[in-house]
Amino acid sequence: MNISIQHGRLIDPANGIDTHADLHIAEGRVAGLGEPPEGFVADSHINAEGRIVCPGLIDLRARLREPGGESRATIASETAAAASAGITTLVCPPDPSQPIDTPALVDLIRHRARSAGHCRVLPVGALTQGLEGQQLAEMETLRQAGCIGVGNGLQAVENTQVMRRAMEYAASQGLTVFLHAEDPWLAAGGCAHEGAVSVRLGLTGIPEAAETIAVARELQLIEQTGVRAHFHHLSTARAVRLIARARYEGLPVSADVAAHQLYLTDMDIGYFDSLCHVRPPLRGQRDREGLREGLRQGGIDAICSDHQPLGADAKLAPFPASEPGISGLETLLPLTLRLADEGLLSLPEAIACVTARPAEILGLLADGQGGSLAAGARADVCIFDPEPYWELRAEELQSAGHNSPFLGWELKGRVECTLLAGELVFHRC
Repeated sequence: MNISIQHGRLIDPANGIDTHADLHIAEGRVAGLGEPPEGFVADSHINAEGRIVCPGLIDLRARLREPGGESRATIASETAAAASAGITTLVCPPDPSQPIDTPALVDLIRHRARSAGHCRVLPVGALTQGLEGQQLAEMETLRQAGCIGVGNGLQAVENTQVMRRAMEYAASQGLTVFLHAEDPWLAAGGCAHEGAVSVRLGLTGIPEAAETIAVARELQLIEQTGVRAHFHHLSTARAVRLIARARYEGLPVSADVAAHQLYLTDMDIGYFDSLCHVRPPLRGQRDREGLREGLRQGGIDAICSDHQPLGADAKLAPFPASEPGISGLETLLPLTLRLADEGLLSLPEAIACVTARPAEILGLLADGQGGSLAAGARADVCIFDPEPYWELRAEELQSAGHNSPFLGWELKGRVECTLLAGELVFHRC
């Protein structure tokens, strides 16, 4: 269908656009802005008056649980939740239940995502076979199967020589390495930030050094191998400074932060609130402010949801025995918009953190495959109302996982329509 989205405020950070204009879509791609192109006739009109029209959101880290964890969530359920949140592209990392170390697993994930039809899913292939940190995965085969990068999920590659060889292999294939920076020896057995709160509650702490030492090691190997690397969900201010310095020196690195790390601290654990059990852990207030400053100054490129849907029983155990993770898809946009309301970022800058910048990290901008509303780009579009306040309630979440510490929070800004390649995949009645 040819679609005209009329009377909205268009914000396209990738092209420096912030204006009131119509957006025209033909054959799944952007046909033009403003006046309709010659010969264009719309089959459908969407009235976006009072709304913001921006590129579809791109989430750099979201676990979908399928295959292997269908009892908790499925690709269909989580991509539907993503569409309701304005997200049109999800990056799916490997984990032990789905190591993504064979072309068959890559094909399965992509096929089920296409069958669901709610959202595009980009798999990250395994860095090592079975994520065991011993033998290198067949990265060339994974790249040919459709992986946009490689990583080892939350599993550490303890052997530095193995990590070096893995980076060299990835560099030879032009693949980005996605990194979870955590020293397994310093983090072993920990469940909270090592500080006053963990001591008061008697919880085994994970020190700041568990992240910074791992970041320092990976940066040294990146410099030696020349591989393009992306650091996921940073949690400490010092790690942000290390990466900012490396970028200043010319290393090809980028980084993101999970939305919940920009608002919560270890104080929110309160009296063992397992909904605040995440990995990496919620840090102290200084780290939270350091993450925010890194986002403002550009040391951190993007904001991700770090979505991990869990069943209710996963959070019912005592805090150390509960499973870490937050269901974050449906809070990604409102928490990002809140940064603009608080004056940390301008509205276009905030939107860029979940559109243009992730697209650039993934290499999607250059060929118009996401993060842009330029003429000829794929028509992945999010239309949201920036004004309404609403309360996050478990029974209203589209995700199969209701494990969010933001339940009961009053949030601002709500998605009304999501288009994937010009097809309406979500519309709020």
